[in-house]
Amino acid sequence: MADHLIPHFQNDAGHARIAIAVKEFMCTGASAPFDHPHVFLDMGADGEKVCPYCSTLYVYDPALHGDETIPAGALFIDKAA
Repeated sequence: MADHLIPHFQNDAGHARIAIAVKEFMCTGASAPFDHPHVFLDMGADGEKVCPYCSTLYVYDPALHGDETIPAGALFIDKAA
């Protein structure tokens, strides 16, 4: 399977807020089996978006680059073979 074109983020630690470097992304909730449907979110002109499934607040931070997140480690990496 090809790499994701849209970055996917997860919230295994249950953080209330995650800063990310993009405004269009997918939220997966937590790692399987505790994930939720992988939902596409678009901040549009806003700088933040709440996931309707897990209530994680994602905040755009232009100082971040690529797959960096604050707190670190929120990038979802598909482990399926």
